[in-house]
Amino acid sequence: MHAVQAAPVPLSVAGLCKCLGDESRLSLLCLMRVDREVCVCDLVAALDAPQSTISRHLAQLRQCGLVVARRQGTWMHYRVNDGLPEWALTTIETLVNEARDQLGLQPQQVRCK
Repeated sequence: MHAVQAAPVPLSVAGLCKCLGDESRLSLLCLMRVDREVCVCDLVAALDAPQSTISRHLAQLRQCGLVVARRQGTWMHYRVNDGLPEWALTTIETLVNEARDQLGLQPQQVRCK
């Protein structure tokens, strides 16, 4: 098992805001923050969206450096990048706590291993 990472891009405040300015990407981050590492199949089920749409948003989150991915068999598992600057992790945690309630997101039962 190995992490799949995009080339690191220096994260700016504007870049963080731009990346989280989409409700789908913010929702994905909320679900990862709740469950820590989440399989793409669980994210698809939680948001009831096509896998292609979820994968596109996850790719954008990876490009921004906000999440990292790990392949396990045929499944990709995503989590918030712990290597982000402290200010970014604090900002994400604050936004996620508020957004989770506003978006009505609940932790999902794990479907795949």
